[in-house]
Amino acid sequence: MVFRRLRRSRITTEEQEKLDRSLHKTRQGVLGRIGGLFQANEISDDLWDELEELLIRGDVGVETTLKLVEATRERVRTQGIKRTDEAYQVLREEMVRLLQSGAPPLDIENPDRLLTVVLVVGVNGSGKTTSIGKLAHYYRHRHRRVVLAAADTFRAAAIDQLKVWGARAGVSVIAHEPDADPGAVVYDAIRASQESRDADILFVDTAGRLHTNYNLMKEMEKIRNVASRQVHKAPHETLLVLDATTGQNAITQAQKFGESVRITGVVLSKLDSTAKGGVVLAIAEQLGVPVRFVGTGEQIDDIAEFDPWVFVDSLLNQPDTEA
Repeated sequence: MVFRRLRRSRITTEEQEKLDRSLHKTRQGVLGRIGGLFQANEISDDLWDELEELLIRGDVGVETTLKLVEATRERVRTQGIKRTDEAYQVLREEMVRLLQSGAPPLDIENPDRLLTVVLVVGVNGSGKTTSIGKLAHYYRHRHRRVVLAAADTFRAAAIDQLKVWGARAGVSVIAHEPDADPGAVVYDAIRASQESRDADILFVDTAGRLHTNYNLMKEMEKIRNVASRQVHKAPHETLLVLDATTGQNAITQAQKFGESVRITGVVLSKLDSTAKGGVVLAIAEQLGVPVRFVGTGEQIDDIAEFDPWVFVDSLLNQPDTEA
């Protein structure tokens, strides 16, 4: 039986290596034992039961685990697969299929747009501002002209932190005084991006208060309205930063944010610091939102564009080769 990729990876070798390294702790945890299950001589009910247990303990979540194992078992049954190594490859493909399902191309990279506006949301402490700095560095080194907007005006520390990351990335930061109108910051940042800065990507840092706060919902609505009046169809992406170390709690957090804003993608921070990497599968399945980037360390260049094949190969400790 021949197993083929659904598509080749488009990320660089360096990014693949970063993603692989960031999953070291996850591989050292329970998910790293999945491969050992498929060393058995036969496919049995015990194998599937043990697989379910490992996935749930690895923070994939009960709902996602049951769907993944059932899809794998059904393919194994209908294709008449008897060998455990071939069943293992079916599991690998089903993981990738789950992560790829319904994921449109990343709209930040639209070459026909003069200015792309990206809102970045997330609770305080999730790594939101740090992730914005890393994204600015990532795109600047891909020859894009980037500006940052400090629209989290409720915390002076947030404005100062964004300025520090902007300086590290070598990009301009548009900021007002603390407690200023976030909509006014976005308006000025768009004007600066279009005129004096000649930018083609604007990342907007937004307030990270509790996601149940009604005022935050109204604030996000205002920011979106300001952006859409200044730039056609803006904002073009709304990225939610989630802390990978929180595991399944990240799912609840994302669902709450999804009630207030239309999330188009997830940036998973601190993936290198947790054994809970299985939450990536739950995010894709339960939220229907693709993971776009993952934080792979503490340095400014420690970020990688997410690739399902590389992630699954690294998670299952397999080399990234054509089957």
